[in-house]
Amino acid sequence: MSNVSPSGTPMAASPLTRAVLEIDEYASGLGWDQPARLFALVDTARLRADEPELAAQLGLDDAGSAAPLTPIEQDEIPSGTPLDEFLATIAWPGAVAGCAMTVERLMLPPSAEASVPEGLDEAGLASWVSAHPERQEVRMTVAVLRDGARESALRLREKDSPSEVLTGSGLVPGLAEALSATFEA
Repeated sequence: MSNVSPSGTPMAASPLTRAVLEIDEYASGLGWDQPARLFALVDTARLRADEPELAAQLGLDDAGSAAPLTPIEQDEIPSGTPLDEFLATIAWPGAVAGCAMTVERLMLPPSAEASVPEGLDEAGLASWVSAHPERQEVRMTVAVLRDGARESALRLREKDSPSEVLTGSGLVPGLAEALSATFEA
């Protein structure tokens, strides 16, 4: 028995994990140095029932092979707008079960935290991190559902392989909180 679905996405224990891995795979196909992307997560069965033409366009007309959640990419996020400010403007209609975002960032290992110079503003900190020899480029995909469920996937640029993707519900808590807030209206 294979642990890979027909689409090539690794099988996952939960529909939310599967959606996160599907989005990670999609983002991986676009390559690195991409802007942040926002996705609505919709219940596939409901989409097929309510919007059969759209479901057919998305290749979701076969109930047996479709994932329980369907990610639908939203319009491009305005460049230059901080993500927290952008997310504060989002309100989802009731048909949206959850949302997800993929974003690339530089990360440092926890051991570098003690060496951060004091008094840096955001631009100074970003510059310091980008010059740090232990920096890692990472793509984070974070998804949340209205019911509070969360899932994340992290992919390091230096280990850019589907078998090297780390998943977990608490990997990027700040972004998960910001995405959850888009459902609090």
